[in-house]
Amino acid sequence: MTDITAKLKELGYTLPNAAAPAANYVPFVQVGDLLHVSGQIPWTQDAEPALYKGVLGAGTTIEQGQKAAELCAIGLLAQLSAAIDGDFSRLVQVVKLGGFVNSTPDFVDQPVVINGASNLMVAALGDKGRHARTAVSAASLPFGIAVEIDGIFQIKA
Repeated sequence: MTDITAKLKELGYTLPNAAAPAANYVPFVQVGDLLHVSGQIPWTQDAEPALYKGVLGAGTTIEQGQKAAELCAIGLLAQLSAAIDGDFSRLVQVVKLGGFVNSTPDFVDQPVVINGASNLMVAALGDKGRHARTAVSAASLPFGIAVEIDGIFQIKA
């Protein structure tokens, strides 16, 4: 068991199998030492998808959005694990997360919502989890979900 897997377990998560693409794209692409991971949605084997649908500012709470963002981060780590054959010693750094929040035009707390993912990355990975980030509003997201997050990771060859 890797330290990251153990830390995730301590945080209450089991790393799921990486999700298959839902359309015509690949889950990740490696270019040099950068791994670009496609947007992940807040569904895992144990998550109830209906709990993470909705619009922030129109019935979905910040806390629900943060939990959705956490689950997106778990999905990102699952894809990373698949790309590096489970060898987390190859992770150099989480470089950037791109967070999209399904929200009303007057909702302004997208960064607070995406903190759910950022906080999980730092809790699970320590300083390797610190990253640059974007947190933006979206008029809608696939399947009516509240949050979607993509990521860029630096990995050793």
